[in-house]
Amino acid sequence: MAKSKPPVGLIAGPTASGKSALALALAERTGGVIVNADSAQLYRDLPILSAAPSPADRALATHRLYGVRDGADACSAAEWAALARREIGGLHDEGRLPILVGGTGLYLRTLLDGIAPVPSIDPAIRAQVRGASVAENRAALTRLDPCAAAGLNPGDTTRIARALEVVRSSGRTLKSWQAERMGGMGVEIALHPIILMPPRPWLNERCDRRFATMVEDGALGEVEALLARRLDPQLPVMRALGVPELGALLRGELTREEAISAGQIATRRYAKRQYTWFAHQPPPTWSRFDEPLENDAVDRALALLACAE
Repeated sequence: MAKSKPPVGLIAGPTASGKSALALALAERTGGVIVNADSAQLYRDLPILSAAPSPADRALATHRLYGVRDGADACSAAEWAALARREIGGLHDEGRLPILVGGTGLYLRTLLDGIAPVPSIDPAIRAQVRGASVAENRAALTRLDPCAAAGLNPGDTTRIARALEVVRSSGRTLKSWQAERMGGMGVEIALHPIILMPPRPWLNERCDRRFATMVEDGALGEVEALLARRLDPQLPVMRALGVPELGALLRGELTREEAISAGQIATRRYAKRQYTWFAHQPPPTWSRFDEPLENDAVDRALALLACAE
């Protein structure tokens, strides 16, 4: 690590694309430490449903920022970036390679590119927006910031509300604030990124198989315990993949087969959105790996990461 900028590995991509397996291979090869960049795996409430590293995985390599937050305590991208920055700095001081792993693009962008200096939201405006339906907020956003409204999923309650709050409070669009990002650590490090973009049919089959396995392995019990806490339904942990679907099963609204099917569909749709984001948002200089991560494909993927040498 005697280079002018300390190295950081980055393995990103859609859910079920094989990021964790590749990270373990890289950590074993380099003695590096895996640092979580997945918003769901940050919370301790859903280790099975969020596909967090197993005890066996943790025995193979050091993992950081997994299960460190209670579901009742929502973590923003800026808060995660501050946590990750501290972990990365500490690992560099120890002479160890940080390996960022995750599929939350907003987290990665905030850490690397910085934070938009959006002013505080007027509490009255926030209450008004959060009290309205997503359809009402999207209609209002279409009038005030049509570009943002067109680019967001019509059912994305959180992002629609955020964009509307910002434009109503500041008179400027969220995109215009984001153009003034500051504090990113991308300029301070030697980033070695790879994005896993496997064939869609392979990825979809993996999503379906993994969700069914999660239910068999105890995900339903995790959701039951989470719902018993009666948390705010708008918290990220309450909207995590599989929670609404398995919650419907626990309430008797869906059969087990219907809930598993619904969870699989939600997972595939989420993977599709991630796939699209990673296909277009990161710089073209970031390595893309489009093979299924099986057998000797791991070695070929690692070959694209200079920090694996």
